[in-house]
Amino acid sequence: MVSTGDRSAKIRTYNYPQGRVTDHRINLTMYNLPAIVNGDIGEIIEKLQIAENAERLKESEVEA
Repeated sequence: MVSTGDRSAKIRTYNYPQGRVTDHRINLTMYNLPAIVNGDIGEIIEKLQIAENAERLKESEVEA
């Protein structure tokens, strides 16, 4: 995906006071910021892979 680099084109927000991480690409919000900052990003990666696979499936259905 190519972006304009505009600040409004957010990918992920880290909200330390609330302990929240939001991935804006897939509308995923998690409330375990300390674990994520310490490298426990498996759940985020899994959700991103699921979203990517769903998008590819949708695109292949349109082409067929």
